[in-house]
Amino acid sequence: MAVYNDILSAKAKQDKLLAILIDPDKFDVNLISQLTDNINNSIITHIFVGGSTVEVEVTQQLVSALKPLTHLPIVLFPGDVTQISKDADAILFLSLISGRNPKYLIEKQIEAVSLLKNTNLEVIPTGYILIENGKETTVQKVTNTQPIPTTLQQLVADTAKAGELLGKKLIYLEAGSGALHPVPTDLISLVKQELTIPLIVGGGIRNKQQLEDAYQAGADLVVIGTAFEKNDSFFNDIKK
Repeated sequence: MAVYNDILSAKAKQDKLLAILIDPDKFDVNLISQLTDNINNSIITHIFVGGSTVEVEVTQQLVSALKPLTHLPIVLFPGDVTQISKDADAILFLSLISGRNPKYLIEKQIEAVSLLKNTNLEVIPTGYILIENGKETTVQKVTNTQPIPTTLQQLVADTAKAGELLGKKLIYLEAGSGALHPVPTDLISLVKQELTIPLIVGGGIRNKQQLEDAYQAGADLVVIGTAFEKNDSFFNDIKK
């Protein structure tokens, strides 16, 4: 499954994509059938799996449970190398380019190589940019990095463009799980103007209007996690 080529094709056609992010540590695998029924009857196009802190083997168990129940691509969004599952379709090979901690710029990536060699995962180099949202996020705590303030919009745009010039295939603007505020639409638009590669936006999007606002601002793919965890009715808003 050529996940990245499908994203590029959707971008070229201006078709907007939507991913649900499932955190293995927060999700009860016993509810997997109900969740996948909701997913399969919605406009969701991708399933992202990952979290900042996940116990060993929990990601593998979740991916294995998901795989027979959906035809959607399952994409790893790993907070650590322990979250690599050979049964997924692809992995966002993340580099936290908004921070300056070498552990998350290159060291974790080197650590992952030996594990990835033993899989058929499609590896998608992704520049990950953490944006300030009004509260401290788990990503900040785990990575010991600071988000870029929303007031420094040109810095965000330049960071995104630098990621593209370094060879990243995707740029991911992230407000963080449970963010108080989503990434501002004017910031999304500014970053979009700089890029020729697809733009992912996630964090703090809790309703359909915010979803549409992100699309209108230029997001090619929007990621929603907390909204589904805390509001099952959101599925009603995104039915096919």
